Amino acid sequence: MAQKETQKKKEEEIKKESKSSSEKYFYAVGRRKEAVAQVRVFPSSKSQAKIEVNGKELTKYFGIVRLQESTTSPLTITGQEEKFRVSAKVSGGGITGQAEAIRLGIARALVKMDENFRKVLRGAGFLTRDARVVERKKPGLRKARRAPQWAKR
Repeated sequence: MAQKETQKKKEEEIKKESKSSSEKYFYAVGRRKEAVAQVRVFPSSKSQAKIEVNGKELTKYFGIVRLQESTTSPLTITGQEEKFRVSAKVSGGGITGQAEAIRLGIARALVKMDENFRKVLRGAGFLTRDARVVERKKPGLRKARRAPQWAKR
């Protein structure tokens, strides 16, 4: 009995994988600090339009509304939020870095889909990779720039 259930689950997973892999999508990678996001944007109907991050719904993965809005902003600014289903795999970094990495990935995928979005997204700063990363710690200092306390006498 248990074997039949596990076999059915495996068959369902295979069907899901084959269904998603046969769909046409636009792929792009976004990076921010240590976070790397692999984003797939699928054209879809209004009823299927949603954003999925690491297999979870966007609102479940990013509990903070500011991060949810940041992630969806390329779709919002181009007026495409109801026309696409987005699937993102993200790893590394913290939640802010991950949200901004997904944002860059979505923006790049939209430009691959339609070159006319480039001007709007570039103007909003969504196509620029933020190169700021943590500065390394230097020898003789407590942190990257924080020196030990100095006493004159």
